[in-house]
Amino acid sequence: MKNRKFVLLFALLLSLGMLLAACGGGDSGEGSTDSEAASDNEGNESGEEASTDFSAGMVTDVGGVDDKSFNQSAWEGLKAWGEEHSLEKGKGFDYAQSNSDSDYLPNLNTLVREEYNLVFGIGYKLEDAIKDVAEQYPDTNFAIVDSVVEGDNIASITFADHEGSFLAGVAAAKKTKTNKVGFVGGTDSDLINKFESGFRAGVKTVNPDIEIDVQYAGAFDAPDDGKLIASNMYSNEIDVIYHSSGATGNGVFAQAKDIKNNEPDREIWVIGVDRDQYAEGEIGDHNVTLTSMIKRVDNSVQEVSNQAMNGDFPGGEALEFGVEDEGVGLADTNEEAYTEEISGAVDEWKQKIIDGEVEVPQTHDELDDYLDSL
Repeated sequence: MKNRKFVLLFALLLSLGMLLAACGGGDSGEGSTDSEAASDNEGNESGEEASTDFSAGMVTDVGGVDDKSFNQSAWEGLKAWGEEHSLEKGKGFDYAQSNSDSDYLPNLNTLVREEYNLVFGIGYKLEDAIKDVAEQYPDTNFAIVDSVVEGDNIASITFADHEGSFLAGVAAAKKTKTNKVGFVGGTDSDLINKFESGFRAGVKTVNPDIEIDVQYAGAFDAPDDGKLIASNMYSNEIDVIYHSSGATGNGVFAQAKDIKNNEPDREIWVIGVDRDQYAEGEIGDHNVTLTSMIKRVDNSVQEVSNQAMNGDFPGGEALEFGVEDEGVGLADTNEEAYTEEISGAVDEWKQKIIDGEVEVPQTHDELDDYLDSL
């Protein structure tokens, strides 16, 4: 009998305890939430659950994640997306470094096996690898930057590089005092031809008499070659070089700074690419970066990541970001070099592009027709 009373009393106390817990008896919050839920919400002031169940990764081109250019801009965008959702590197977002073309396919496969929901291929050179892997894994979303690859689970992110490069050509034409400018490309490809064609069109539109030297290094990860090309150009009285060559362009900056260090009074300039490369041109009290043709790769990566996370992944679509939506444009960080006169001219031609008064050429053939019309 005593045992029976004890069991009934124990059951009553247990039921009362469960009822109090269900009613939220711990007003202080200590011990009243599940530890996993607390972990998910850490750093999220809105109280909304952080999206730790969605992850995004990227595979770099050979220039590397710290190329101070294209790959770095993409990584900055992915990091910004991760920070936006209280994620950490390796726990929600990450990258795989490619040291050669042969790394593209295994790096993509690695991120898929690690169950990343969205995988970016940074650069047109990953076209074939993205296509192959996307076909094998139809349930994973992929995005390629600077190219168009067909596939229902592939988003293609492109930029009006020719439009931004046209504005870079306007700036170069307004800045040169020798009437000689240069263009250094990475690989001689359709993509980099867009940069070259737009730049040459912009220069010649301002002043048809300016000479333009065009050279390709053959790689995006060859700063020594970039330095040698720049040395030859600057030796031939070229005073402004626009590079579209990834890490190869680091050599262009290095050569310009070497010359400026030895000849402080010489006016010599570099136009950067993909991201604001003002910091790359710093040398003492001087800076050899005239401006940079910025491609908002960072914004596009962040935007597509959010779309995918929210269930609105633009699979099968080709997205293009141009001057009209600030997808490409020029940096004005170096206020001393990038004068109001140059800025005013750039803004004038930018508006003409937006209004459709100027159709910027994208290929060599289109460039020839454009120059014939001047």
